[in-house]
Amino acid sequence: MTTHTFDERSDARDSSSDRTGLARGVTIDDARAIAAMLPRSYEAVVRDEVRLRAGRLVYAAFYEDDTIMGVAFPKEEREAIVASEPDKFLMPRPSDMRYRWVCVRLGAIDTDELRELLVDAWRMCVPRKIAAAYEEDGSAR
Repeated sequence: MTTHTFDERSDARDSSSDRTGLARGVTIDDARAIAAMLPRSYEAVVRDEVRLRAGRLVYAAFYEDDTIMGVAFPKEEREAIVASEPDKFLMPRPSDMRYRWVCVRLGAIDTDELRELLVDAWRMCVPRKIAAAYEEDGSAR
């Protein structure tokens, strides 16, 4: 099984459009807008890279001129998602392999996919009570 790693990101095909030919892709500003609606979420800059945090935990980070996003993701599922959609997902860089983390090309996903990834990652970092209140409030889509 071949899986792309963070360091091999430039070898993958351009995924800026889907099979229908419609333009795809999101930006860091789209991610910021979604994160702004999540309780306890805030932005921090660490070593010139943007991080989205819930409390002290990082649930998303942006790399490579903000074209790659690392996001909290179950370790046991990341190889499968990278293998199933290698044009979208990458394994984290070697230094991040010990974390529950996967990387995604922002140019290969749409706003709904971005929202799902960010909200799921945020849920991994906040108390269940906060996530449940967000769901009950109707804020989740």
